[in-house]
Amino acid sequence: MSAPLLVVDNVTRTFGGVRALDGVSLEIREGEIVSIIGPNGAGKTTLFNIVSGVLRPTSGDVRFMDRSIVGWSPQRIAAAGIARTYQIARPFVRLSVLDNVAVGALTHERTLERARAAAREVLEMTGLAPYADRPASDLTITQRKRLEAARALALRPKLLLLDEVMAGLTPTEIDAMAVFIEQLRERGIAAIGGVEHVMRVVMKISHRIVVLDFGKTIADGTPAEIAADPRVGEAYFGTSLEEASAS
Repeated sequence: MSAPLLVVDNVTRTFGGVRALDGVSLEIREGEIVSIIGPNGAGKTTLFNIVSGVLRPTSGDVRFMDRSIVGWSPQRIAAAGIARTYQIARPFVRLSVLDNVAVGALTHERTLERARAAAREVLEMTGLAPYADRPASDLTITQRKRLEAARALALRPKLLLLDEVMAGLTPTEIDAMAVFIEQLRERGIAAIGGVEHVMRVVMKISHRIVVLDFGKTIADGTPAEIAADPRVGEAYFGTSLEEASAS
């Protein structure tokens, strides 16, 4: 088996007297889709912020492609191959959809012309090509979430952090986003998705599910293993996980 792409090793992060993360460890392999679930305040976004360089862990280590990235800037981490989306999409509203994505592509392309060409390929993949020349301010919430993903993909990531990418979407839009995430796997891109309530999608697309509770990992396994763990269903949904995933 190949070495893990990402290793989070016993990471703790405190804010004053509060432990947002408490000894969290996990591994992600190339092309693997892992969903991180848990209630509000479980530590999902803090974990994403540490992996992407927005925050430093209080203790523990984060290794990407066998190198510690603790202390690296977000820009250096993005250039190395980790990209992320944010819960609230914040595009450059005065720029076109194309140029929003081209900004990310400039990390690897030397000219604006080449960056725009790369951006058009990403827009095709994300279904945003028809809106390429429109200002980002014209997009719906769903389209802005896709634009967030497109901007991240323009960085040519090996690992994509999807922070609440399905929040606020309709069931039809959620299904479309699930198909998009599965397509990442076909391209060899690993993905970590922070998801709270869309369990039917989590169970369908995930290779593994990591469950956080008050900053600690209480379960880490395949969807079948997580579904069979009574602590998970009762703690998070007040019912069995099988029933929750059917809703």
